[in-house]
Amino acid sequence: MKISYNWLQQFLKVDWPAEQTGELLTDLGLEIEGITAFQSVKGGLQGIVVGEVLTCEQHPNADRLKVTTVDIGGESPLQIVCGAPNVAKGQKVPVATIGTTLYTNEGEAWTIKKGKIRGEESHGMICAEDELGLGIGHEGIMVLDPEVKVGTEAASIFDVENDEVFEIGLTPNRADAMSHFGVARDLKAGLLQKEINSELITPSVSAFHVENRTLKVDIEVKDKSLAPRYCGVTISGLKVEASPNWLQNRLKAIGLTPKNNVVDITNYVLHELGQPLHAFDASKIAGNKVIVKTLPKGTKFTTLDEIERELHEDDLMICDTEKPMCIAGVFGGIDSGVTETTTSIFLESAYFDPVSIRKTAKRHGLNTDASFRFERGIDPNITDYALKRAALLIQDIAGGDITSDLLDFYPNKIQDFQVRLSFDNAKKLIGEEIPRETIKSILTSLDIKVNNVTEAGLGLTVPAYRNDVQREADVIEEVLRVYGYNNIATTEKLNASISNTSKFEDYKLQNIIGNQLAAQGFFEMLSNSLTTPTYIELSDALKTEHNVEMLNPLSNDLSVMRQSLLFSGLEAVSYNINRKRDNLKLFEFGKTYHDYNGTREEFKRLSILLTGDKSNLRWNAPVQKSGFFYLKGIVNSTLERLALRKHKVSPIKNDVFSEGISLSVGKTKLVDFGIINKKILKHFGIAQEVLFADFNWDNVLEMAKHNDIMFKDIPKYPEVRRDFALLIDDSVTFEDIDTIAMQTEKHLLKDVDLFDVYQGKNLPKGKKSYAVSFTIQDEKKTLTDKQIDKIMNKLQANFEKQLGAELR
Repeated sequence: MKISYNWLQQFLKVDWPAEQTGELLTDLGLEIEGITAFQSVKGGLQGIVVGEVLTCEQHPNADRLKVTTVDIGGESPLQIVCGAPNVAKGQKVPVATIGTTLYTNEGEAWTIKKGKIRGEESHGMICAEDELGLGIGHEGIMVLDPEVKVGTEAASIFDVENDEVFEIGLTPNRADAMSHFGVARDLKAGLLQKEINSELITPSVSAFHVENRTLKVDIEVKDKSLAPRYCGVTISGLKVEASPNWLQNRLKAIGLTPKNNVVDITNYVLHELGQPLHAFDASKIAGNKVIVKTLPKGTKFTTLDEIERELHEDDLMICDTEKPMCIAGVFGGIDSGVTETTTSIFLESAYFDPVSIRKTAKRHGLNTDASFRFERGIDPNITDYALKRAALLIQDIAGGDITSDLLDFYPNKIQDFQVRLSFDNAKKLIGEEIPRETIKSILTSLDIKVNNVTEAGLGLTVPAYRNDVQREADVIEEVLRVYGYNNIATTEKLNASISNTSKFEDYKLQNIIGNQLAAQGFFEMLSNSLTTPTYIELSDALKTEHNVEMLNPLSNDLSVMRQSLLFSGLEAVSYNINRKRDNLKLFEFGKTYHDYNGTREEFKRLSILLTGDKSNLRWNAPVQKSGFFYLKGIVNSTLERLALRKHKVSPIKNDVFSEGISLSVGKTKLVDFGIINKKILKHFGIAQEVLFADFNWDNVLEMAKHNDIMFKDIPKYPEVRRDFALLIDDSVTFEDIDTIAMQTEKHLLKDVDLFDVYQGKNLPKGKKSYAVSFTIQDEKKTLTDKQIDKIMNKLQANFEKQLGAELR
């Protein structure tokens, strides 16, 4: 939010530098993110002086150019070549001297240099108003008052306004500070703590009165819960034109583009007092009646941006007797706004239900200055005051008469909040005791009324516009921020307690596995838990009825909570591939969210994504792709790190994968992994192969608790390796061989490894050849050839019997 320092000083006379004021605002909780300079004329007319044209002769080499001599108060006149048709001897003109920087209408800078134009020297430039940023005219040079003294700086003549603008990082709870007046109110409270008592100046509306009652527009509010207060008045005989410079400068300083005097005044009051207003062309209000109501779902309505929108049945609308005119508190309609031909208006000021406005704005993807304030909660008790303020400004600037009574629909006054503050609780939360008189002084400066005082605490009335101060803790926070967090002493004693936690705590195991994956070249990622509901359509494993939907989504693409980490992961993969990062190793710890017949559940997951090459291109090593077996090794090493070595392998039953397997312990599934289906990859615009592992982290944590890590001595005796070349059926897996081998020799057989696979020529149909190695070791003595041969014979016999294998 932008706040103009000059504008702020209309409410509070502060003679501090902007930086010092910014520091105090930051201490008060209105964090200043930056201070920028603003000039009503870019460049501030620096280097522009008043000159007098002494001579004006025809250029010898150009019909449309003149050679002039101009006195700017220097030692000698300057020769300047000018192309303006109206330049003449004796004129007082603005002159840009050599080295002066001017700006185009697009904001591009260019510098005046000494040069030659068609053979004649030119030592400056006589300027038109558009070249100085003082207007749009370019028919000729700007001719000044003949009484102006030669050599006078142009900035002093045209009253260039210099301002400094605060960029405030406003937190959502501080609806009271969404205006210059609100910031000034906070600043006054802060200055009081520094024993600076400045008067808070509020604009007077005592001059407001009804001239006649010739244009009455009735008001009917059909749902007072959505519009608790609605005010309106008509103004006739006004003239819509450009705003005066002072008003344009105020709006430009905070980044707004002036439109016309009526619209500019409504924007001015919005940023001055925090009350949104809307002006309707009264001649376009059918039946001279404004009706505040909702309309049937699907009703078409075209807004000011010329977009036709479909209304929701809960959208509050401002209508006349025939049609909708405005989305209440959000955006106006294209057919009811103020134009250059408007001569009478109906001026609206209202308090709308914040929740209703926020939902409407989000449904239509709109974020306006009005909705920004309405949805956070404005002051319901300045609605009529702001309307009078705007009406008086319109009369002063655009003319016209007040031609109706100020109608104020306010059936149930919004009550202030009653809060009790305990001095003991304040001391406990703050950490030290603040003098009671100081507390009362701070609260009074914040418009919080002290109703009664006891030894134990205070009875308080908090104004309705402070909707973020409804509890005792809120009041204490208000006291503390004004008193100053920096004024609270830091204790010299630090107390800490040591808690006894299990080695199987989730965060500990996450750190262990995260460190291991990082050491293997993976990068951890963190994605949004909110996602689009359309991803459900990519897999039959996910069901629409299991979606956890947001009641008030930020957008349609973030309207449900994710049922899988896969799709947010693929978004990251696609994003990186599109930026020429094709080799990716990613992992993420996160949660998935599900609604099972009204019961909402969330599960912890670990996802791993692989694509591209295993390592970067090197001169001394061939490039290898990140294939299925590489992922399998990563998965196995992850489980082994948590002592989960014994698990059952089964085919995957999931259309997310084109190929994959599932690992389980008993009936508890630990992980699914494999190659992602190309149909899913195509949806994300990914052409290369992507591998994915989806760990059920809840199950992994539970299984890890039951698997103690065992330590043993390093064997002193050598191990022996023997190999078999087995001819087996195509249907036989390495898992079958490994299982039979381990069952055959449970004590001495330490490892079984597959180091070659052959399928093709010279083998019977339906057969394949596996080269398998067996590592045998006795940890207590050296093995003999007899023992080794006996083990290998048993292995051969069991392979032949159970698998129909043959030795090649």
